[in-house]
Amino acid sequence: MKFQIYTLGCKVNTYESEMMKEKMLASGYVYDEENPDIIIVNTCSVTNMADHKSQKMVRHFKRNNPQALLVVCGCSSENDPKPYEELGIDILLGNNKKSEIVSLIEQYIKTHEPYTYFAGTRKLPFEDMQIAQFKTHTRAFVKIEDGCDNFCSYCVIPLVRGSIRHKDFDIVVEEVKTLVLHGHQEIVFTGIHTGSYYSNGHDLTDLIHEVSQIDGLKYIRISSIEMTELDDKFLNELRDNPKICNHLHIPLQAGTDEILKRMNRKYSVFEFKRKIAKIRDIRPDISISTDIIVGFPGETNELFEQTLMVARELQFSKIHVFPYSVRKNTKAALMDNQVDEKEKHERSKRLVALSKELEEEYAKRFIGQTLDVLIEKNGKESIGTTFNYLKVRIMEDIGKNKIVQLKIIRYEKSILIGERITCKV
Repeated sequence: MKFQIYTLGCKVNTYESEMMKEKMLASGYVYDEENPDIIIVNTCSVTNMADHKSQKMVRHFKRNNPQALLVVCGCSSENDPKPYEELGIDILLGNNKKSEIVSLIEQYIKTHEPYTYFAGTRKLPFEDMQIAQFKTHTRAFVKIEDGCDNFCSYCVIPLVRGSIRHKDFDIVVEEVKTLVLHGHQEIVFTGIHTGSYYSNGHDLTDLIHEVSQIDGLKYIRISSIEMTELDDKFLNELRDNPKICNHLHIPLQAGTDEILKRMNRKYSVFEFKRKIAKIRDIRPDISISTDIIVGFPGETNELFEQTLMVARELQFSKIHVFPYSVRKNTKAALMDNQVDEKEKHERSKRLVALSKELEEEYAKRFIGQTLDVLIEKNGKESIGTTFNYLKVRIMEDIGKNKIVQLKIIRYEKSILIGERITCKV
């Protein structure tokens, strides 16, 4: 039988979809997006828009593929299963039992009895899952953690992902070895709260140090890490370990203490600035990207202007802008001084414009320099990513998954343009 998987949302979802795909292929199913007999939709619920998009895609597949076996799973269905239940989904899951996808499908094929499962508790074991190869990605994601205990006042993720739990340290190391054996030169550690990782007496820094010893692994990247988790031990590893990519994604969320407190974030603006300064003392050219929420309840024009000023001062290489989204069952949904949608839109436009300006300023620093680039797309032109997470285009077919040295000659239409120096791999 033929199947396809449609994935919405974050790198954790991408990893879990790849795991399900690998299990399906190993069981004899054939991947086919044109005429699937089975469709799996892995949903997202990080914002209201993500929920709406997830529901829209499920309705699309239900309407256009009425004969297909439809599986829906992920954060959106966990957060609010009712819209999916009303559609009559064949197999409806939340964020559990994704690793059992093959047996669930085969049971349905045998009985034609709809199946629904939601754990209904935050206290869950880590669901064991590994992958051997990312067939559609040059860099391989490795999920090492699930769940969150922070309970930021705007976020439903702790409710839909459960409490913090971690993959066994030795299993992670073996998984990375397997991925490298299958040709991946870069791995990205990911999770819902990646920096909280702790297993068998080892934290994230220990894990990074251990996998750095694996021959053939060139780059180690972290999908996202909280400022409060960047302790001296990690910073020392960042200083001494050349395999850690020269890029960190550190969510700021707001540039004023008043809004950070209302968000239930665990740091002040001063502490955030001090930590960024420490990082740049170690790696002056590091790329630091961030997330900022615009229009949080109580954010006045003056407070927004302060956030703009802080973002400019910190010279982020990219800002992911999120207009505040009211989420049911969160404290922020009940707060007074909700910001008008039109005002959120205008503030978002200004912050996006600043992000583009800062992106260009950072990228142009490297014009005239020679950078290692991991090629991810090839054809008449090749596109790859640098050690510090910049996109580079070269007007020739180099070949996917090769690391080449490119001299950066200009910045054009939001991407660096390079020319070949020499091939390393």
